[in-house]
Amino acid sequence: MRIKSFLAKPFASYISNRVKKGMLTAVTDQQAILKQLLQAAVHTDFGKEHYMKEVTNYAQFQQAIPVRDYEQFLPYITKIKEGKHNVLWKGKPIYFAKTSGTTSGVKYIPITKDSISNHIDTARNALLCYMAETGNTTFADGKMIFLSGSPELERVGDIPTGRLSGIVNHHVPKYLRTNQLPSYETNCIEDWETKLDKIVHETINQKMTLISGIPPWVQMYFDRLMEKSGKHIKDLFPDFSLMVHGGVNFQPYKAKLFDSIGKKMDAIETFPASEGFFAFQDSQHEEGLLLNTDSGIFYEFIPASEVFNPHPKRLSLEEVKVGENYAMVISSNAGLWAYNMGDTVKFVSVNPYRLVVSGRIKHYISAFGEHVIGEEVEQSLLKAAQEQNIRITEFTVAPMIQQGEGKSYHEWFVEFEQAPENINAFAEKIDHNLRNTNIYYDDLIRGNILQPLKITPIKKNGFIDYMKSIGKLGGQNKVPRLSNDRKIADELIHWSVN
Repeated sequence: MRIKSFLAKPFASYISNRVKKGMLTAVTDQQAILKQLLQAAVHTDFGKEHYMKEVTNYAQFQQAIPVRDYEQFLPYITKIKEGKHNVLWKGKPIYFAKTSGTTSGVKYIPITKDSISNHIDTARNALLCYMAETGNTTFADGKMIFLSGSPELERVGDIPTGRLSGIVNHHVPKYLRTNQLPSYETNCIEDWETKLDKIVHETINQKMTLISGIPPWVQMYFDRLMEKSGKHIKDLFPDFSLMVHGGVNFQPYKAKLFDSIGKKMDAIETFPASEGFFAFQDSQHEEGLLLNTDSGIFYEFIPASEVFNPHPKRLSLEEVKVGENYAMVISSNAGLWAYNMGDTVKFVSVNPYRLVVSGRIKHYISAFGEHVIGEEVEQSLLKAAQEQNIRITEFTVAPMIQQGEGKSYHEWFVEFEQAPENINAFAEKIDHNLRNTNIYYDDLIRGNILQPLKITPIKKNGFIDYMKSIGKLGGQNKVPRLSNDRKIADELIHWSVN
């Protein structure tokens, strides 16, 4: 039966045309969204406290609403948990998305009746834009899988609460339910390895056409499938034609994933978070992800150099420039106001507004004033690996602080799929690339403040074993690329090759 792919064609064309029209009205759409948000906030506790009734433009909004992170929103979240209505948004949230926190531990991000469509419709639009551009609609007739968290929800303050992927699972359209794998029962399994074995059992003989998830966990799924079948994924799933991914930069995982599949194939990158679905890859031929500018979210951007200033410069969408790193700040119909996401982005185009995720504000190394960010370490490693045909499974970087001039260095923990013949020469190449990318790092090497970086090889599956040891194996969990301390590094030493 090919009815779903047949019916998808006109709908894909309609949605794609609507998305293209939105590219032309992004700035005016953002202005309209800010106005709508302000009007809706007037009767909330937050709106009254910040005199939002008197706010009529962006300049006044900046004056009235300071940038906050989650910890500063906690008093409002606590009120909502206590059962109070009209705190951050009208009424009360229909869900809390539960996600990993920083100093506050677990975070509870509100999802409202008005904001849930952002999560559902944007995921749909990403697929439909792909269909319209490529003409590939046949995957709609096969089996699809999203490697996600459990859809079982608990109640916090009488509000259904769970991982975003589990919440979204409850909103999969009925016409796709028969295509969806794994089974609900399997999806509810909390232990990742037990769950993965069940997923492999349920999918290995199915007509899989679309596979979606965070790249390292998709790779783990592929590894188990190949162990069990002895086949490449393309031979096991000959109808598999599309991979959807997000959560981490795809590039460090791309070579190994395609090697496991046995061929290159189409992929859609997405930028979802508990706080909103911000961007998606709308074209297989254009760089970057299209910013979702007409979906209940108003964006601001802080130049990365000003992130830690008490009163940083805040830019609206029309003020951003190509090639500069910005911290992304959002206000939304979920009741988040000038909320610092913690992500840094870089625009690759402003006509239309396409961006790449360049890192996390808290995932950087500046133990010695070097200000090294995730994008820089990833590009330095990938360039060296590609030149020497070296495959990387996973990596993270931490400072090694030693007493005495010229003794400290960056320690790179790398799990190789295909290790270099000379690991010291490989480290020198990465160091050279990083010095060319980051002038502060280069100055510290030249000034004998830092030694060149050193690589500590990690055993096969060492990162998986580390994540298992801290109870974060699978689902939506990710290993930070960069740290300013040795917390992760000191644990990973247990899985080093030496």
